[in-house]
Amino acid sequence: MDSLPTNKPVRSHIINMRHMEPAERLAAVCTAAHLGQQEGAFFSGEGVLPLHIANGMIENVIGKFELPLGIATNFIVNGKEYLVPMVVEEPSVVAAASYMAKLAAQGGGFSARAEQPIMRAQIQVLGVTDPFGAKQRLLEHKESLIEKANSRDKVLIDLGGGCKDVEVHIFENSPVGPMVVMHILVDVRDAMGANTVNTMAEMLAPDVERITGGKVRLRILSNLADLRIVRAKVELEPSVMDTKMYSGADVCRGMVEACALAIVDPYRAATHNKGIMNGIDPVVVATGNDWRAIEAGAHAYAARNGHYTSLTRWEMAANGKMVGTIELPMALGLVGGATKTHPAAQAALRLLKVSSASELSEVVATVGLAQNMAAIRALATEGIQRGHMTLHARNIAITAGASGPDIDRIAKALADSGDVSVTHAKRLIGKD
Repeated sequence: MDSLPTNKPVRSHIINMRHMEPAERLAAVCTAAHLGQQEGAFFSGEGVLPLHIANGMIENVIGKFELPLGIATNFIVNGKEYLVPMVVEEPSVVAAASYMAKLAAQGGGFSARAEQPIMRAQIQVLGVTDPFGAKQRLLEHKESLIEKANSRDKVLIDLGGGCKDVEVHIFENSPVGPMVVMHILVDVRDAMGANTVNTMAEMLAPDVERITGGKVRLRILSNLADLRIVRAKVELEPSVMDTKMYSGADVCRGMVEACALAIVDPYRAATHNKGIMNGIDPVVVATGNDWRAIEAGAHAYAARNGHYTSLTRWEMAANGKMVGTIELPMALGLVGGATKTHPAAQAALRLLKVSSASELSEVVATVGLAQNMAAIRALATEGIQRGHMTLHARNIAITAGASGPDIDRIAKALADSGDVSVTHAKRLIGKD
């Protein structure tokens, strides 16, 4: 389960993948990523998570709950090809991300860069009569506090991580009076970092009380990881966006205009950013990371200036290309938690062949950008429902009772008719 990924490069483009059967896709993915039978077995989902392992992961276990695992193809990030595992129940997500990655590949793919993996923990101090004086006293003891925080995790220090700095924030007015909040800034390396920073915060609490003369209440990480930012970018010639009905220039203009509404209007931004997370969350789940933390951090970051806005920007550059960018916190890990416990999460990381949590963050942010690209491209042209309902037709066909080869036949008939309903599907398979 802990075998290292091969250094052989991945081939991210798999011909005719959408028309294969699941077993054929699995074989093609394993071949393209140079993975063995063990990973194939884990991806198949059959017996991958024994009940005794599940029972050790969370409380009150009675069984297991499954979601589809798909593979997004065609991704090139910083010149490297990736096959991206995505765990998601919503139709069109995997297909849309794969198609946008294919278009982006015509211009060399995506570029991305993650900042250092710095996480924050907060230590809340109440009952301080001189908050500004308490701030100065804490900063005077900064070096000794950092030294103590780093005293119990030699492995992290040897890897170049550990507590790097201390900040002190003052809230003069709160519902419970003046408040001092000390932040410790910790480089957690390839971990998500929650356990590390929480342990350090709890260890420093008695010292903080002694220095400030106040009472420590909360000591816990912040999921607004605003020092652990990842940025991704794609540049496209307008001609890449040509469709049968629209010129690429018109599509690009429509995408820029669609993004503009998300920038200024929180009602649109909420849906716009949800579409971004449609791409991000499935990869986070597939790799055993904390998708709730990623969601919390992303939405808090989108509102960091007091106005909830888009996490992406789409613009037309002076050279005529359309440029899409994304910027958000990304606290992911390769070690600890379900990333080390769940066999399928380990297999997903071996499929991705990422060497660090920062590289994983870059890939995940890129998938979010690709998903956003697909959504606003659809909105700027034929509308979101046409492509989505075509893929949703498979679900409707299954709900109506279709099975085997009939699923695709009924789904195609539903999509062609424009009536994607269970009633129509039953009629097509002769049940009504």
